[in-house]
Amino acid sequence: MILARGLGTRMRRADAEVALTEAERAAADKGVKALIPIDRPFLDYVLSALADAGYRQVCLIVAPDHEAIRSYYDQAGLTRLSLAYAVQEEPKGTADAVAAAEAFADGDPFLVINSDNYYPVEALRGLRQQDGFAVALFERDSMISGSNIAPERVKSFAVAQINNDGLLVKILEKPDEATLAAMPKPHWLSMNCWRFTPAIFEACRKIGPSPRNEYELPDAVQYVIDMLRLPCRALTLRAPVLDLTSRRDITTIKPFLSHVEVRL
Repeated sequence: MILARGLGTRMRRADAEVALTEAERAAADKGVKALIPIDRPFLDYVLSALADAGYRQVCLIVAPDHEAIRSYYDQAGLTRLSLAYAVQEEPKGTADAVAAAEAFADGDPFLVINSDNYYPVEALRGLRQQDGFAVALFERDSMISGSNIAPERVKSFAVAQINNDGLLVKILEKPDEATLAAMPKPHWLSMNCWRFTPAIFEACRKIGPSPRNEYELPDAVQYVIDMLRLPCRALTLRAPVLDLTSRRDITTIKPFLSHVEVRL
């Protein structure tokens, strides 16, 4: 499942310091990050990495108005992947989005990732090889040195607390310096890259809204750990994740993807 329902608020925000082509600006104005042209639509790179990792069935979780994405992929001639769509009627958060695709899961375990992140194939493949619940976590220093994401942004990302058995205990959102200082290094960041079983749907239905008034996946995972008593294995990687959130990211991400072969 790929979370592609976002409103693209930060992508639509103008930035006078960023020079974009006409095609890039037009796509950014619409806020559909999946179709931002990085020589070709960004989502093509995400889908190709999934295929390289062995996935064959993908569900795009989208807004009701998603004809641009559907039209493009209806004509893309996919040979390694099949695409389905699940509509999240309102932007109520990532847990609500996953719940909208329950029929696609059809009782099987499944991967959940963002549409505006490019994950290393080793992370995607590694989650396929796990049992039960699992999360891919990325070393903070590797993210700072190897990603297109500015270090000050990386420092604000959610940090995972892991026990001695390699199991996720908790996701700490935007931890302060004192909290980070008390945590053992290295610090492992959550970039919303999960392996779930259908038990997650119960959690998505049971949790309440966050302070942002959204139903969030980390809260659903915490419910799985605390209430359902199911372990979530932490897959740790010293590898970066690329990000396409704002217009500034369009220019910074290009050098990282220029050598990537896309096969859909």
